[in-house]
Amino acid sequence: MQFDKSERLKKLPPYLFVEIDKAKKKAREAGRDIIDLGVGDPDLPTPRFIVDAMNRAAKDPATHRYSLDQGIAEFRNAASRWLKKRFDVEFDPEREVYPLIGSKEGIAHLPLAFVNPGDATLVPDPCYPPYRSGSIFAGADVITMPLLEGRGFLPDLKGFTHHQLHRAKLIYINYPNNPTAAVCDKKFLKDVVDFAKKHNMIVASDAAYSEITFDGYKAPSIFEVEGAKDVAVEFHSLSKTFNMTGWRIAFACGNPSIIEGLAKVKSNIDSGIFSAVQRAGVAALENYDRHIKPLVRIYEERRDILVDGLKSIGFKAERPKATFYIWVKVPPRYTSASFAATLLEKCDIVATPGNGFGAGGEGYVRMVVTVDKKRIKEAVDRIGKRLG
Repeated sequence: MQFDKSERLKKLPPYLFVEIDKAKKKAREAGRDIIDLGVGDPDLPTPRFIVDAMNRAAKDPATHRYSLDQGIAEFRNAASRWLKKRFDVEFDPEREVYPLIGSKEGIAHLPLAFVNPGDATLVPDPCYPPYRSGSIFAGADVITMPLLEGRGFLPDLKGFTHHQLHRAKLIYINYPNNPTAAVCDKKFLKDVVDFAKKHNMIVASDAAYSEITFDGYKAPSIFEVEGAKDVAVEFHSLSKTFNMTGWRIAFACGNPSIIEGLAKVKSNIDSGIFSAVQRAGVAALENYDRHIKPLVRIYEERRDILVDGLKSIGFKAERPKATFYIWVKVPPRYTSASFAATLLEKCDIVATPGNGFGAGGEGYVRMVVTVDKKRIKEAVDRIGKRLG
């Protein structure tokens, strides 16, 4: 039997990475040697000290019961201490820090707490897809904020009509940015906070890549801006920082009223993160300093190999100051989709078409450096020889 899907599902585009996985699977089943520069999933293992902490915790029967949505106090306290150490900002671990089953679900659930059908959200274009899909699930209209190269891939906060601003209840920002790898400074974050206060809207700051930074750049938190806690919530993920994508652990921090709303949604949907994973998260946050610099050095070397290699064969690509993404302009006469298809068909390379992140991504593909440097060199060699 076939059942008709809900209208909200019909409004969603196909989820980008599901489609990429299908293409990869088909190619690999055909016996092809695929180099995957598509999905941002770290190839490096979770650090041993985190795995050991998980093993110890999993053997403790106390972790085998529901942790409930607020999670364990040890994890919230560790997150609060890390935020203080990293950004010099104070958060009450009881009211202003909240565990998430990966930042993706928190980002997508947030509109359900504060946005009514007919309201609007301000969403960057291109963007991480859950900003858009979470808004659609809440019945909101999505007002896109074009991210243009000429503006450093920052949105124009003056580019809205009075009617749009009256309807908008939430603005998503994401720096360091996925997919463009752009970064921002505190001045931009102050402009966002001032904008949100003036128009009475929530700021959702996705900081998943705040720790993957290069060339002396350190990503700021929105809470380094005075008054940000009046309007903002920020999402921090252990996935990329600690190679823990499959563990599904993150946290939100910020305005206690926003945290309370998100918590009410989640308490009706899930029963929290496995307590043993939260204890492993404590070990991760408490050992941040011993882990992060070696990780960044690996990504930095890979970044340089890929960017320099692409430039040597005629592509336009800049060295990003953050993330493990490279935002590459497609050659003339190609669209994002046709170039990604050509890379797969002729070079056995998976890259993500920029238009999969929104219409504003047309003309680009996103490549990742979550494969070892030998494979990155091979990818560049294939492109140069097979498409040259």
